[in-house]
Amino acid sequence: MQLTFYSDYSFRVLFYLANMKKETATIAEISDFYHISKNHLVKVVHRLSQQGFIISLRGKGGGIKLAKKPNEIKLSDVARKTEPNFTLVECFDAKTNQCVITGACRLKGILNEALMAFFHVLENYTIADTLNNKLTKQITLSLLNQK
Repeated sequence: MQLTFYSDYSFRVLFYLANMKKETATIAEISDFYHISKNHLVKVVHRLSQQGFIISLRGKGGGIKLAKKPNEIKLSDVARKTEPNFTLVECFDAKTNQCVITGACRLKGILNEALMAFFHVLENYTIADTLNNKLTKQITLSLLNQK
């Protein structure tokens, strides 16, 4: 299983915002820091705002910031809301399943158990658990170099 770039970038935006010293950030700052396309980040930020993870402020002095405290944002919630689906194998989707061994195969149950374990682990962690003084220093230096 691999998370999409969309989920990866969503996590990165949230990590950046949680590690910042100042009130708000811009998409350009985050794009420059991670070397990610601004166009991709615009879509990610828009969706994170719709989902209530961040607040987008318009106008002079605007930018984006976390909508909640880092310890209130569970990693499992971010993954569930940013991944398009968790269909690990064909038989997970009853509508499109064409696998001829579905009735005899036990793999679906095993993979489903693994997927639930994945979410169980993410449920135990928040954005606050990812905070790192080294990353905070990197972000601060990056912001200072932009001036």
